Amino acid sequence: MATVLVLITTADGAPDKVALQALALGSQLAAGGAVHALVLGDDAVAAGLGAWGATNVHLARHPALDVPAPDAAARILDDLAGSLGAQFVVGPGTEEGNTILARSAARAGLPFAANCVSVTAGSPVAVTRSRWGGSLLEEAVINADRAVLTVAAHVIEAVESGGSASVTPFTPQLDDADLAVRVVGRVPAPAGGVSLTDAKVVVAGGRGAGSAEGFAPIVELASLLGAAVGCSRAVTIAGWRPHTEQVGQTGTKIAPDLYIAAGISGATQHLAGTKGAKRILAINKDPEAPIMTAADYAVIGDLAEVLPAISAEIRRRRGA
Repeated sequence: MATVLVLITTADGAPDKVALQALALGSQLAAGGAVHALVLGDDAVAAGLGAWGATNVHLARHPALDVPAPDAAARILDDLAGSLGAQFVVGPGTEEGNTILARSAARAGLPFAANCVSVTAGSPVAVTRSRWGGSLLEEAVINADRAVLTVAAHVIEAVESGGSASVTPFTPQLDDADLAVRVVGRVPAPAGGVSLTDAKVVVAGGRGAGSAEGFAPIVELASLLGAAVGCSRAVTIAGWRPHTEQVGQTGTKIAPDLYIAAGISGATQHLAGTKGAKRILAINKDPEAPIMTAADYAVIGDLAEVLPAISAEIRRRRGA
């Protein structure tokens, strides 16, 4: 048995999905031991974590936590791990999770393993990590009394157990140095539509769309399917679609039931963001495009012809 501490990051008053996946990994590593969860200032989230495997929830309350402050979060995580004698500190392999866990490990003078796809307890702890945008799996060991790591998104399933956990509020000790880096403003994403992170279906376009106007059949099909609209990095660079719609290593990692990629060649960085998709339909004029190797289904053709045909058939079957 082991003592495990898991960082729970939140979004819109709910636990981040990848944080719940980290909690699932934490439960596996604990092997019947205590699974502690750290929540930064969100009372509503703390109350429900017992159902996802936490045995103890620590709720940090401090005025400075009203906005993201990674160094403050790292100090709180490191201090709590030390007081609990945790053998594992686990977090979500997201931008926020990796930022905080890396800082926490640095404070403690410990190695940090990011984006793990599997972890085997032992002495030393063995990990397999996703590297180079998912194109490489690295096997490594962590030689430390405390293993600090994050779990790659969508490689471990989070399952509700129906359990309960005690919630212990506390006020962390912070100083000015911990608050040197803070979020002081946000630019909200465009309102409306389906979120990429939550969508069951994503319809995305790439350079093959040809222009901003060329995205019309992509948007039309997404609307018919109740899907989210996505795009490749080349599209955002060209200014055809906003960065909030970018799928990939430097965009959003998705896990839909179906991913429709139209006019996307499938660079390594893009495919790294689609590994959680259950099924991939690729539509491309080039049968040798890299995305074809990842696709479950493929249509060789021009998206400007294929997508309107799909939309027309959907309307016909719906009697519209």
